[in-house]
Amino acid sequence: MLNPVVVAVIVMTALCLFKVNVLIAIMISAMVGGVVGGLGFTETVGILIGGMGNNGETALSYILLGTLAAAISQTSIVELLAVKLSKGLKNKKILFVLIIAFLGCFSQNAIPIHISYIPILIPPLLVVMNNMKLDRRAMACGLTFSVKWPYVAIPAGFGLIFHGIIAKAMEQNGLPFETTNVWKAMLIPGCGMILGLFIAVFFSYRKPREYKATDTVVHTGEDANFGIREVFTIIAIVAAFVIQILTGSMPLGGLAGILILMVTRVIKIKEVDDVIAQGIKLMGFIAFVMLVAAGFAEVIKATNGVDALVTASASLIGGSKLIGAIIMLLIGLGITMGIGTSFGTVPIIATIYVPLGVKLGFSPMAIACLLGVAGALGDAGSPASDSTLGPTAGLNVDGQHDHIWDTCVPTFMHYNISLIIFGTIAAMIL
Repeated sequence: MLNPVVVAVIVMTALCLFKVNVLIAIMISAMVGGVVGGLGFTETVGILIGGMGNNGETALSYILLGTLAAAISQTSIVELLAVKLSKGLKNKKILFVLIIAFLGCFSQNAIPIHISYIPILIPPLLVVMNNMKLDRRAMACGLTFSVKWPYVAIPAGFGLIFHGIIAKAMEQNGLPFETTNVWKAMLIPGCGMILGLFIAVFFSYRKPREYKATDTVVHTGEDANFGIREVFTIIAIVAAFVIQILTGSMPLGGLAGILILMVTRVIKIKEVDDVIAQGIKLMGFIAFVMLVAAGFAEVIKATNGVDALVTASASLIGGSKLIGAIIMLLIGLGITMGIGTSFGTVPIIATIYVPLGVKLGFSPMAIACLLGVAGALGDAGSPASDSTLGPTAGLNVDGQHDHIWDTCVPTFMHYNISLIIFGTIAAMIL
């Protein structure tokens, strides 16, 4: 009998690779998965629509942050930033990508704002990338690294949450494990991701790539001035991030930033409609994709295909630790690509992976590694993951960056392959 998770993920991936609109691809694959899983068309649609609310906050966040980014683009801050970077990093493409990737890591740990920095920081820098003839696929790999590697490797911010989920899932399935030890299990896979980033920027996408100059990309100018509007804009940006951190609400932070810009008349009342329209144009599609992706995940869960997939994998492994590690990681890859969240994958697979790992003779450290890597796999490369949707939202402002071929495929190749290889090695030696 066909497994609905496998079928749905294959259909979604195939449609996306053939450049079917990702929104349509997710909806079609959800319908196919639901029918294969024994759900009727009507029931599948109902579950799909009902599940969309699970990403409601994220979708609203995207719209508000897009509006904030659109408002900021009307000030000279973006021009000043672009001019500074153009002068300081002229033709230093690799260094530019690595700096953005490094600074972006703070958005997951030190200042846990996740992907909300991307639509604000990246669009103004497109002109710098164009002048450098930087292949945006390299930057996509850098941005995805900045939102994925920190939670995999660093026990702080979102990383601490992810590591806590791994430890709790192990304990709930009869294998106590300290949260403070998870980073040790993820150290080798984390090194694999660093290698993947280096391969992307030093080899795969090092050649120059031309992009057309468009009206949606801010052009640098030496006459840009830093005035009171720019001061208020910086205050709005800082306030948006601080409020998000204090309240844990991304929409509230975005709304606060917009209100500050309105009160200080950086954007006038009569301009608000246009700014919001620009924000929706910038991030609206991504927001809808996130909504439908949440519905897709609910359909996948409702088919009970995940449990069947994990259970079936046990019979294929036999007694081989090597085969066991590889199959467990590949199953995790499929599940995460299906439900679009590493954090949600771990509790699902732990019920089988923990006892299976013990039976195969893996150490607790190795099992923690397998759980973490199996969960993280698929986050990079999934068309429905915010780790790929976020970078695309920032890089495709001018319509010259394809979500599938310029973000999903490059990040899948450079991070998922390295995670499988290094995750397997770690599981065998830990």
